[in-house]
Amino acid sequence: MSKLSNVGQRLYRGDVSINFVGRWKTWYVISGIILLISVGALFGRGLNLGIEFKGGADFSLPSATCSVEDARAVAETETGAQTIVTVTGAGTVRVQTQTLTPAESSVLAGQLAQACGIEKDDIKYQVVGPTWGAEISAKALQGLIVFILLVSLFLTLYFEWRMALSALVALAHDLLITIGIYALIGLEVTPASVIGLLTILGYSLYDTVVVFDKVKENTRGLTGQSVLTYNEAANLAVNQTLVRSINTSIVALLPVISIIFVGAFLLGAGTLLDLAVVLGIGMAVGTFSSIFIATPVLAQLKSATPEMKALSARVHARRTQVQRKKSESGKDALSTEELTSARNLDPVERSQPRKVPRSKRK
Repeated sequence: MSKLSNVGQRLYRGDVSINFVGRWKTWYVISGIILLISVGALFGRGLNLGIEFKGGADFSLPSATCSVEDARAVAETETGAQTIVTVTGAGTVRVQTQTLTPAESSVLAGQLAQACGIEKDDIKYQVVGPTWGAEISAKALQGLIVFILLVSLFLTLYFEWRMALSALVALAHDLLITIGIYALIGLEVTPASVIGLLTILGYSLYDTVVVFDKVKENTRGLTGQSVLTYNEAANLAVNQTLVRSINTSIVALLPVISIIFVGAFLLGAGTLLDLAVVLGIGMAVGTFSSIFIATPVLAQLKSATPEMKALSARVHARRTQVQRKKSESGKDALSTEELTSARNLDPVERSQPRKVPRSKRK
């Protein structure tokens, strides 16, 4: 822990630095490949929608003695359609079929009870219509639109529109990759998955806002100096918040991973497992985007402004002049003034009044 703390302090002071902003092409290529795979899986394989979205009948058989194949054979023989059969960690067999009438559901429940050696009254079954899932999707879309509008307004007022746009780019990046992973792996999309997807929006933005707040602090009064460019000040902010972002992500992911483990191996599939899986994927992707996507996008947008172009020209001209003076004097080290400016990263050149000697005071 002491080593990690020491690394964090050195990153914060700027003694060591990882060039996140300068290597934006690398991060964009990596994200582009992941996005391409995600979008391809989404349009190619599609989402594995749960029964709540596509409609159907759901049967839960506790303490069943039959195999998955036996239960599937009974259900498909009765319904004449493809049936999904899974076994939860608690040993409950779950059978999902096409939409059935109450009478057909009762008949199938009896046949499953006979084949699996349990009482018919022990089987829990329900018929869900596709309209319910459509209503959930519509409400989720409305919530997403309202959320994006409010967030855009807040970020624009608190920061500026370029930061708001960069945060929304990172947000869209997180959503597409999370949904794409669901399509690629074939995870079932349930109402709990939709709730988890909306939840990770807040987490993703939280980490991005933390970094942007530090960027705002580092770039305040930046145009009044000629030591740092905007890209360098923004990159410093990412380095200063890097350890915090990693620690926050680890602390947030640990309980989520625990829920996934318990749900997958002990309790079986359920609402908590569906919620935890999408949270785990979203948190990991959100941490990546806040470091490697949001700030580089912001730096590119901001560096394209006339004032930042002028600042960059001044900084490079000053460095060229300093380097030329060092070459002429034969010195390899920075001057005391340059070293102090570089380490303190003070964006505003201070002008302190000279102290009058006591002997000359009136």
